[in-house]
Amino acid sequence: MKAQYGILRFKKYKGPAISPIEAHNERTKEQYASNPDIDTNRSRYNLHLVQPQGRYREEADRMIAAAHCRVRKDSVRVVEALVTASPEFFKDKTNREIRAYFAYALKFLEGRQRPDTFLSAVVHMDEKTPHLHLCFVPLTADGRLSAKDIIGNRKNLVKWQDEFWQHMVKQYPELERGESASQTGREHIPPRIFKEMTQLTKQKEQLDALLVGINPFNGKSRAAEISKVLDSYIPNVARMKDQLRKYNVAFTKTATENEKLKEKNKTLSASLDKAKEGSILKRLEDAKLRKDYEASVKTLESIPPEVIRFYEGRTQEPVMHREV
Repeated sequence: MKAQYGILRFKKYKGPAISPIEAHNERTKEQYASNPDIDTNRSRYNLHLVQPQGRYREEADRMIAAAHCRVRKDSVRVVEALVTASPEFFKDKTNREIRAYFAYALKFLEGRQRPDTFLSAVVHMDEKTPHLHLCFVPLTADGRLSAKDIIGNRKNLVKWQDEFWQHMVKQYPELERGESASQTGREHIPPRIFKEMTQLTKQKEQLDALLVGINPFNGKSRAAEISKVLDSYIPNVARMKDQLRKYNVAFTKTATENEKLKEKNKTLSASLDKAKEGSILKRLEDAKLRKDYEASVKTLESIPPEVIRFYEGRTQEPVMHREV
């Protein structure tokens, strides 16, 4: 059985970012093209544990004014706590059981932050994994606006997560404490990176289909069509490399190094066996992202020279010398 983890994360929002997060949490838009994981047919199963009393920004400003806080232009006005668990934890659970999990998690948050600062607590059941968004105004017990005092630094965040697990495991003993970002040496990889990789993989499959059967005799005739795909594919590969570097995902640059990697980790399962040295979740994420990224680079390396010359001549941009 796979390990099951209780998960708690925080994000801070200044003025301009509050309305978009409200639109997402409260599902005020009809369509969510930027997030294909949202199944609007299931949105009716979403539920509030704390009902919003008004618009997030207006309510936040009202609370801040009532507390007579000094506010700078760049002050954090809203903090969002995201609560969820490993997908395996929710498997075969009823809606009632899922609600009970988040209600129990909310009790922990109510014990750590003033409930009268809560703007909304909504459980999303219309995405792949159920999760709770709790938004609150970071007012301290003595009435100051300070997300820093409440969430604190990395060390204090680990304390939050330790105490969250200690609370949750009393009711759900199957939950394990995952390794913190301070232990793994990186931030959590956000879901959007995996979504971007999915889109990149679709582009790769399109490019692979165009390259089937290509040879020196027909390469020139296909070059224009392939170049159109490369216009977006090459920047996307380069951007993915930057994203993976940002989150400390270990990956290789050359085909030779790729072969060494294959010998070392022939399958995703093999990487799991070696995960005892560090975070299991991190290595699983890394292995999948690294494998998909390196497959996208390999496709670039398979493009015939005559197509490369056509592309570089049209765009004045080199293919093989790009940082991919």
